[in-house]
Amino acid sequence: MAGMGKRMRPHTLTTPKPLVPVAGKSIVNWLIEDIAAVCGETIDEIGFVVGRFGDETEAELIRIAESVGAKGKIFYQDKAEGTGHAILCARECLKGEVIVAFADTLFRTEFNLDKTKDGVIWVHQVDNPSSFGVVKYNENNIITDFIEKPKEFVSDLAIIGIYYFKSGETLESELQYLIDNDIKDKGEYQLTNAMENMKNKGMQFVPGKVDEWLDCGNYAATVYTNQRVLVNKSSQMKIDMNQFDNSVSIIEPCFIGENVQLINCQIGPFVSIGNNTSLENCVISNTIIQDNSNLKNFKCENSMIGNHVVLNGDSLEYSIGDYSSQG
Repeated sequence: MAGMGKRMRPHTLTTPKPLVPVAGKSIVNWLIEDIAAVCGETIDEIGFVVGRFGDETEAELIRIAESVGAKGKIFYQDKAEGTGHAILCARECLKGEVIVAFADTLFRTEFNLDKTKDGVIWVHQVDNPSSFGVVKYNENNIITDFIEKPKEFVSDLAIIGIYYFKSGETLESELQYLIDNDIKDKGEYQLTNAMENMKNKGMQFVPGKVDEWLDCGNYAATVYTNQRVLVNKSSQMKIDMNQFDNSVSIIEPCFIGENVQLINCQIGPFVSIGNNTSLENCVISNTIIQDNSNLKNFKCENSMIGNHVVLNGDSLEYSIGDYSSQG
């Protein structure tokens, strides 16, 4: 999670993309909880490969790791040299069984992790495979090929960016081989090249098919992900309507944070409102509003509004970063 999140600006000018909230928790928090559920056993440690995001962000990541019973560790990738290089930045975590995840994607699945195989690659069926890295597999469910953005159809199973390796030591060795021999793809050291070498040496990878793959690459995709997480996690989103008067209508599923003030508002469906935010005379749907913001006489949908935002009177689709004001 060391990238700058340029496609998510202005929201990532003040918050690293994986810590942007959807449905009341950060993207990386949901991701870790879902991976822990698939693992079915205790996670010993979580290594976060980051840029220089600051002490507050690092402390939050450690807290997230501890929330699933793991020890959190911070590692820095100061120069973007590819996925393979990023993973090696956390080489001290590459011991025994390892899961590697890119922290801007969420998923929903019912599969159980098959730890008898050398590796598992999370995949999802897509309509436009030419935009993704895809896999082919044989009649024994063993992956035979990794193909990056195929121009002609070879498979519609896209790699979503989550991987299980039975041996972290082997993964470390293969990644180090790329570095030592300066083996690059598109100018960077890639995890897929290391996996290809592993496969050619006889290691067996199988696909782990997920039912839903949610991308958080830009603000529109993140708003949609917020909608889907609210639906999928609706049992965790119960709202106490006693905290609001009769001027407030909430169409679930929604998430309402702590110390939220609502006056004469219609909220929902698919709205997440952060802590200490107040809304008056507002109609909001399919929108993320973060902490400590103040909206009045406002109508919006399909929007993402940051922290400490003040808005008064408008009706638009918005993508507004922190500390913005209008009216």
